[in-house]
Amino acid sequence: VQLQASGGGLVQAGDSLRLSCAASGLPFSTYTMNWFRQAPGKEREFVATISWDLRRTDYADSVQGRFAITRDNAKNTVYLQMNSLKPEDSAVYYCAAGPRSSPGPWGQGTQVTVSS
Repeated sequence: VQLQASGGGLVQAGDSLRLSCAASGLPFSTYTMNWFRQAPGKEREFVATISWDLRRTDYADSVQGRFAITRDNAKNTVYLQMNSLKPEDSAVYYCAAGPRSSPGPWGQGTQVTVSS
């Protein structure tokens, strides 16, 4: 199983970024997909989740209204549109398959840095 995240970078506060996570080696269209993030010195935290059929999404309070998770099952890819970025959004962002409560497998992360 491979989950490859991309799209991170260095942006200014208020900017937008779109992260992508391409999956292979698993029946992607049957999996709930998630984004988590981990800032230096902090625990990994939940960001967003989307059900296999796109019917359900959920977000951490800290990103609600600013971030949007979507997926394209035909492309085996999950996305995270991040708008109105804040310095506190700076972290390594990871995608993960499976239930939010017990995610796995995990992908390689992508660094997001938001300057003030």
